Amino acid sequence: MLGVVNLDKPVGPTSHDMVGLLRRLTGTRRIGHAGTLDPLASGVLPILVGAATRFSEELTGGRKGYDAVIRLGARSATDDAEGPIVASDAELPDEDAVRVALETFVGVIDQRPPAFSARKQGGRIAHRAARAGEPMDLPARSVTIHALVLQSIRPGSGWLDVGVDLRCGAGTYVRSIARDLGDRLGCGAYLRALRRTEAAGLRVDTAVTPERLEALAADGRLGDAILSVGDLLPLPRVTLDRDAALAFRNGSARFLADAAMDGRAAVFEDRVLIGIGSVRANILQPDKVLPAEAVD
Repeated sequence: MLGVVNLDKPVGPTSHDMVGLLRRLTGTRRIGHAGTLDPLASGVLPILVGAATRFSEELTGGRKGYDAVIRLGARSATDDAEGPIVASDAELPDEDAVRVALETFVGVIDQRPPAFSARKQGGRIAHRAARAGEPMDLPARSVTIHALVLQSIRPGSGWLDVGVDLRCGAGTYVRSIARDLGDRLGCGAYLRALRRTEAAGLRVDTAVTPERLEALAADGRLGDAILSVGDLLPLPRVTLDRDAALAFRNGSARFLADAAMDGRAAVFEDRVLIGIGSVRANILQPDKVLPAEAVD
């Protein structure tokens, strides 16, 4: 098997749990995912099957979409609902103030990762250090926020739930946006709920649940849920004839007489993905090559 499953991860299981599910259903160990979702999050989790795991870097790096609920009026040690959570006695903002604050996040911003994250520094993992009472001073990094739109506001007793539609680039921590929004408004905030609506070119409205995958596997139709990885790669295409494709698979560079591009490209023989290459001055050099027995 080779391809991508657009899995609708439920709240509760880890991303690794979902990898385990696909290993059991497919009978193959070579399973990965393109972009972790925390246990408290749901939505699109692209599961890579077989040799598709070779393209995790390309599939992880694209634009992502989220529906998030940010609770204003409290702070969380984990920046999400796992807590512990401490209420704030600061005055809650009005809707106009929330809208203005959200707009300040749009663009390329410097973002500090959560203390409880999988980031590594000096050989240590941040969340393990934080649980040991030794939180790490993680450096900020640049991320891109394409849009952060207010969808709803629901007041409660001492809190305000703000629903947002977020479109962002790779590497963005939604928990950090929630934390920083609370700091900007002076009332504290944490991420209460999160659903990923888009990742790796996949959308949540066409995702399949674990229960559906179980049913397909029981009927011998699991292949119905496996999508072509070649259709999802966010790269221009180069199509080779049979002889050129054989040379590409064997690691040989190839001159492309009609190449109208420079940079990385998905390489096909007919309509079958055979790898990824780099084009410079009309020369195609193999980067990642699928063996003949494992083609999309």
